[in-house]
Amino acid sequence: MHLIAIGGSDAGISAALRARELDPTTDVTVVVADAYPNFSICGIPYYISGEVTHWRNLAHRTYADLEATGMNLRLDTLAKKIDVEARKLLVVSKDGTEEELAYNELIVGTGAVSVRPPITGLDQLGPDDGVHLLHSMDDTFALTKTLERDGIKRGVIVGAGYIGLEMAEGLTMRGLQVTQLEQLPEVLPTVDPELGAHVHAELERNGVTVATGTKVNAIEQTDPAAGSPLAVQATGPDGSDLTYPADVVLVVVGVRPDIELAAGAGAELGFKGAIAVDRRMRTNLPHVFAAGDCVTTHHQLLGTTYLPLGTTAHKQGRIAAENALGRDREYVGSLGTQVVKVFETVIARTGLRDHEAQAADFEPLTVASQADDHKAYYPGSHPIQMRYTADRRDGRLLGLQLLGHLGSEVAKRVDIAATAIHNVMTIDELSDLDLSYTPPLGSPWDAVQVGAQEWVRELQASPTTA
Repeated sequence: MHLIAIGGSDAGISAALRARELDPTTDVTVVVADAYPNFSICGIPYYISGEVTHWRNLAHRTYADLEATGMNLRLDTLAKKIDVEARKLLVVSKDGTEEELAYNELIVGTGAVSVRPPITGLDQLGPDDGVHLLHSMDDTFALTKTLERDGIKRGVIVGAGYIGLEMAEGLTMRGLQVTQLEQLPEVLPTVDPELGAHVHAELERNGVTVATGTKVNAIEQTDPAAGSPLAVQATGPDGSDLTYPADVVLVVVGVRPDIELAAGAGAELGFKGAIAVDRRMRTNLPHVFAAGDCVTTHHQLLGTTYLPLGTTAHKQGRIAAENALGRDREYVGSLGTQVVKVFETVIARTGLRDHEAQAADFEPLTVASQADDHKAYYPGSHPIQMRYTADRRDGRLLGLQLLGHLGSEVAKRVDIAATAIHNVMTIDELSDLDLSYTPPLGSPWDAVQVGAQEWVRELQASPTTA
């Protein structure tokens, strides 16, 4: 039995590890396009900030750790073509040597690539000019090289999603004057604008200049006498022309699935152009599975969607390996549970927001509330902002958004809601949970229970469907 996993990030490595764990006699090869298997892409902003002191610390496991499991790592090796009928994979090594690898089962984990928005100049300018995308270790090294040049003082970040916000903090910690540009009306558009406004204020409180409703049109090189080598041209919310001088520009507006290899072999594509897979991670191609940021995702409340997350990729890779080895296991599904830290503020969400629930044919009611993270008489308490979404008809919990201080356990509290949604609980049943309590850490009714009770009161006060 020879299993090949393509991709050295979350899905590919998780698949290889699971296969070796289930059947040590299985011959497992992992084809990795670069030299950095099992590195934490999510940790890149913290290496840029200096909080992670060496890039090698971003490795979940070392090369030796991975080889010790018995897998064969083919680094700096590009997967070029899948011959489905012959069950062979054409690969090209760094020196250009081509080779065909035979397989019994194949798992495609090619991940995602950075979106390149239609900004004039973006295709002509690159890292040597100080213009960067950010999605790989090579991207990271290129950005670091720019940041180490003399005179790098002003950074412009295009995009205010998760990575954009983390990089705003990272560049600020390096001493840069940072400007963040977002085309949408508020930063972090994956949460409601009321919470995004708190994040906006946190950025500005830490010296970041934030411009929302601002569309970037072009990135240009300027005359050296201008004082900065780059200029970002944009249109403001009132239609005015704006120019932002920069020494470094970072474009982080999202990712798209990397599907060229699988599509070239005839794999069907689905939502958002991702590789279509069933819940066993099977493609339409015989003996070819796929997992991670390149595939469609089963969402427990929405059905098929595209939701590239590291946690999802780990699970999908593991399930792909189990089914490739003849077992029968389905991916239960995602809830889109996410969390991000922006300076001293933490924002998290799980499940659906109000408009998403409406589109999915629920009858949602969303209620905003606030509660202290622990008893106010114990020093250091902070308020947690909550937005609960549940179905008016039966009280089924559909989603929760949270925002609080860095020490307020926001991430773990959103996990309570994620667990409740996974188990199809009503919002009222959250009050029945036996949660821990001590004054320095919580309250007899935890903050998430206080918010749930406020939702119930709001429903009782306005029981009719909106």
